[in-house]
Amino acid sequence: MAEIGTKIETRVAYGEALAELGAMNDKIVVMDADLSGSTKTALFKKAFPDRFFNTGIAEGNMAGVAAGLAAAGQTVIISSFAMFAAGRAFEQIRNSICYPRLNVKICATHAGITVGQDGGSHQCLEDLAIMRVIPGMTVINPADAVEARLALFAAAELSGPVYLRFGRGAVPVIFDEKTYRFEIGKGVTLKEGNDVTLIGTGITVDLSLKAADILKNEGIDARVINIATVKPIDRAILLTASAETGAIVTSEEHNVIGGLGSAVCEVLSEEAPCVVERVGVNDSFGRSGAPADLLSFYHLTPEAIAEKAKTAMRKAGKKV
Repeated sequence: MAEIGTKIETRVAYGEALAELGAMNDKIVVMDADLSGSTKTALFKKAFPDRFFNTGIAEGNMAGVAAGLAAAGQTVIISSFAMFAAGRAFEQIRNSICYPRLNVKICATHAGITVGQDGGSHQCLEDLAIMRVIPGMTVINPADAVEARLALFAAAELSGPVYLRFGRGAVPVIFDEKTYRFEIGKGVTLKEGNDVTLIGTGITVDLSLKAADILKNEGIDARVINIATVKPIDRAILLTASAETGAIVTSEEHNVIGGLGSAVCEVLSEEAPCVVERVGVNDSFGRSGAPADLLSFYHLTPEAIAEKAKTAMRKAGKKV
């Protein structure tokens, strides 16, 4: 049982769900680029060795082979670290998987600066942007272990390519696994509020909830929205937030260019302009360090989100 508040790595939830999915669907084939212990696909390998393939450190080849298996009727799930899954295999994902709209799910782990001491070379802060720009690609960034499990199941049911992003570090469980229903393309309002809207994805959903508590103590009523599906994004929930609060803060463990913040601004600038402040890594690479220290260094904290909320409100002409 994933109790609310318990800290669980989304990559662990992914690995466990993958083995569960394998028992439900014998068309599932899993491939890994020699990182199955870290990505947790080893759990699937143990249960279904005949449907697991280690392609070695050759992510482009893995994507190409996955395309061939998918063309033959399999549902193929490929895994590596986000830097390699989204970066090194980009051409094959674009041309071999997405161009013919094949049924391959790219499940990337170890995304963002919370990879920690592995340093800037492994801290992928560009993957949401890279995958979001490919035509036909669905992009999902779960907030917790419960959502990670359900997102994998939903992706397996969806025909076509999907990119799922999982983290290395443990994050608090937000959702009640008995009642939560995940739907691709739908955002979720976790807290109502009319002064400002805090929109998070992945680990920043929990940070946004904590920021809302900080703001509440200052008399500010913040709405909190979880956007797990970065593409296709839930336009309706964004337009409602713009109309009802007039000030929005996005947050993401990703470059502020091309990710959630950009996706939100694209929708609102076209249909319902309002003040938007973006919290994320500001056009720089990561660096080696403890995850908590890096989150503080790059201003990915509840306090930083709360300050941005007040900035957004001031710009919108609201009293703070």
